[in-house]
Amino acid sequence: MAMPMRRTLVALHRATCSSLKNAEASLDLRHPIPLYLPVRTKKRYFIPPAVKLKGKKESNTEARARAAGIVFRQEYIERPINISCTAGIFDPYIPPEGDARLSTLSKEGLKQRTEQLRQSASSQLAFRKIKEHDSQFTSKDFAERAQEIFIEAHDALTNFNKVKLHSLVTERCYPEMTRGNRYKTIRWKFIESLEPPRVVHARCPDMVTKGNLYGQVTVRMHSKQTLAIYDRFGRLMLGNEEQPKDVLEYLVIERHLVNPYGCWRLHGKIVPSWAPAKDPIIKTVMIPGPELKPGQEFDALNYKVSKPEAVQWNK
Repeated sequence: MAMPMRRTLVALHRATCSSLKNAEASLDLRHPIPLYLPVRTKKRYFIPPAVKLKGKKESNTEARARAAGIVFRQEYIERPINISCTAGIFDPYIPPEGDARLSTLSKEGLKQRTEQLRQSASSQLAFRKIKEHDSQFTSKDFAERAQEIFIEAHDALTNFNKVKLHSLVTERCYPEMTRGNRYKTIRWKFIESLEPPRVVHARCPDMVTKGNLYGQVTVRMHSKQTLAIYDRFGRLMLGNEEQPKDVLEYLVIERHLVNPYGCWRLHGKIVPSWAPAKDPIIKTVMIPGPELKPGQEFDALNYKVSKPEAVQWNK
């Protein structure tokens, strides 16, 4: 009795399967996603030599890459340069010793004046080249304009206005002015001019090509200023806000003459060899204290600072 019943069930199952297949064929039913995805058997990329080929003779990797259809990018070993300004001061001006201290009526003052007149011949040639590209350039008006650029640049430095500072100083002068000022507070103020600024030197160098001209004008500025620099703890490092000082500076203003949209910017300063040394910077030093145990209080009166041992240093 069990065998005929089993046969009937198998026949019924086969009949239902065939009817389902016929229904799918009549309705044209397909699976939305294929059950098997095609696998790309051919490798289209270049594989470097394996570790097993370490002892064997290595073939040319560039030739193998070209055979695989890959072209190596050519490496240019070059150093990028900026042509909007020069890399330094061309033929710098040598300030006479005792400037702003000797009067022109004295014997040494007259010697300095005659030497300046002799050196002004090359400066006159540079003035002619500058006027060919900048028709509004005059030595008298330019000295006042250079002083304005100097004041605006230092005001932008104290206020940390980077956008304005980039428009007033060259790419060479910018890192020199901003280096080490990240965690410091600068207080600078221009009080007055002790002597009217004047142009003392001018050069017109070229860079890269012969016609790529740059104008460098040195301006002598004798003024009274105040400067105070505070560290990140608010302690005074250098200068004094209430004590003005007489400052004699030789500013170098530069412009890319070939560029029609170029402007005069602060390029650097000339520090003479006979200039007095700068004041030392007062640094904040932390003195290590004793290691206290939990619940122990520090007694500053009975604590003695240990002195470091003497060490012999050799250059």
